[in-house]
Amino acid sequence: MSEEHEIVRNRREKLDRIRAASNAEYPAFPNSFRRSALASELQEKYSGFDREALSETPIEVSVAGRMMLHRDAGKAGFITLQDPSGRLQCYVRMDVVGDANYAAFKDLWDLGDIVGVEGTLMRTNKGELSVRATRIEMLTKTLQPLPEKFHGLQDQETRSRQRYLDLIMNEESRKLFRIRSAVIQSLREFFLARDYLEVETPMMQIIPGGATARPFVTHHNALDLDLYLRVAPELNLKRLVVGGFERVFEINRNFRNEGLSTRHNPEFTMLEFYQAYSDYSELISLTQDMIRYVCKSVLGSTIVEQENITLDFSDEFEQYTVLESIQKHTEITADELANEAVLRAILTNRNLTTHPDWGLGRLQMEIFDEFVEARLMKPTFITQYPVEVSPLSRKNDANPHVADRFELFAMGREIANGFSELNDSEDQAQRFQAQVDLKAQGDLEAMGFDHDYLTALEYGLPPTAGEGLGIDRLVMLLTNTASIRDVILFPHMRPRES
Repeated sequence: MSEEHEIVRNRREKLDRIRAASNAEYPAFPNSFRRSALASELQEKYSGFDREALSETPIEVSVAGRMMLHRDAGKAGFITLQDPSGRLQCYVRMDVVGDANYAAFKDLWDLGDIVGVEGTLMRTNKGELSVRATRIEMLTKTLQPLPEKFHGLQDQETRSRQRYLDLIMNEESRKLFRIRSAVIQSLREFFLARDYLEVETPMMQIIPGGATARPFVTHHNALDLDLYLRVAPELNLKRLVVGGFERVFEINRNFRNEGLSTRHNPEFTMLEFYQAYSDYSELISLTQDMIRYVCKSVLGSTIVEQENITLDFSDEFEQYTVLESIQKHTEITADELANEAVLRAILTNRNLTTHPDWGLGRLQMEIFDEFVEARLMKPTFITQYPVEVSPLSRKNDANPHVADRFELFAMGREIANGFSELNDSEDQAQRFQAQVDLKAQGDLEAMGFDHDYLTALEYGLPPTAGEGLGIDRLVMLLTNTASIRDVILFPHMRPRES
């Protein structure tokens, strides 16, 4: 029998003993203990109380949490409890809690057990705020041992698969996910303060649209109808703008049937927002304000340390067109960027496959993705995307081959995508048809033809700009995290091999 199996067997025997001694008044898994304060609250509130002050005026408290340290010294012992706010030490004496309770404390309690302690505050000889126990209670007997205490939980795969264990053992993980929650809250505050309406749109759609991405397919039994998990909420949000909600935003999940990587999870969280009587250039300014607001609200500063780079979001973000960025980061000339044959040859030399139906714009974007994106470390807006790869964006008035669109990059990753919305229903019909043609040629990421959305456009979409921002990637950026898996509580992973 392995050492771990022996530990589990031993804990099961202890639980059997607890069950055998239990009754209606003292059940094996009680649910009547209530704590009066969290560890951090007590540490903060009584930070100025010395030993004498705590002795003169007894302060009664009830604390509960997971036992992370257990030191027994004959007729007295110390334990350290961990609750959502931090840790607090408790001092347990046999002559105070009783012989039977102390015997259970010594023999039946293990690291990881969830326990409750009532008592009065004290300071140890070393000055540590502690609880002098007058009553102790086992609340949940655990069967699985915690990882070895000195090294914690280091294995990255285990941390992702068993997030609950990661959160128990690693304060940095708990801190990261608190930051994530604060980021979402600050985004919500930012838009509500600007008179945006928060909305929810369907996760299941009859026609996948709003982004070029391969959808997940499901089936509605009662309707005998295939449905698609949404790849983006865009078309429904713009329907709302048509209906008169001129500023809307949604924070919710998107689903894209793509591979797993440090940058991609098939289920991810997006902020998407739309503003009538606005264009993409105004959203560029709004996006800078938004990220600065989030940084100040969550981190208290606009400066973020990333690897060997310091990002200062108070600085004006860099801005280049797609073609300017390619010329800046490669030796490809303007003439070569206008030559399909040359671009195909460059991509072929990089062992990348090109489709014969791809036009110049798609080839330029393949060059951008291959040579430029990973080099955009500082916050950078890239503009003037080819219309060919922007099926929902408004054409530029001066140059109809490019769209009034931008993407924001930082640390080599796309963070946001925004554009002036296409509100010409006839132009949109032609773009949808081009997508349908691509799908017929085998492009699994191409959009379908959404007739109802065209009908909505025929009722009139005012001049509008919209944007989608990847919250997971924003959290990665603000926390110097290398993998998207580390900022998602329960990332998708391949099943373990049996």
